[in-house]
Amino acid sequence: MSAPSGNPVPSAPPSYEEAVGINMNYPHPYPIPGPGQKPDGKGMNPPTHMGQPPPANNPITVQTVYVQHPVLFYDRPVQMCCPSCNQVIVTRLSYDSGALTWLSCGGLCLLGCVAGCCLIPFCIDALKDVDHTCPKCSALVGSYKRL
Repeated sequence: MSAPSGNPVPSAPPSYEEAVGINMNYPHPYPIPGPGQKPDGKGMNPPTHMGQPPPANNPITVQTVYVQHPVLFYDRPVQMCCPSCNQVIVTRLSYDSGALTWLSCGGLCLLGCVAGCCLIPFCIDALKDVDHTCPKCSALVGSYKRL
């Protein structure tokens, strides 16, 4: 099949410079290698340091920083990193009488439980404050106040 005689035959596609619009009159954005140099720049001579010693290889010190999210203490043991001994632990709980224990005792006294029943809140751990300690170094790491 031949091209119809009324339509001209298209010429070769334009070159890259013509398509992109690079003007050959502008200077190159990179240095053109001279004679005796490789085009990848490996034959170029590095600048010499006049009157300065060559740079020394300083050792790089790497410091690892562990960021611990704030720990919320409740009435259950918590797994955490102890700030005192830096060990991963599960806290040991101890119960102390706090404001809720004393208010419960006072409330029972007002209701007429003065014969010893008002001392029942001091036997219930659910009414006491909780201290969290490290089982390895016995440091106090946190506490939970009921009120």
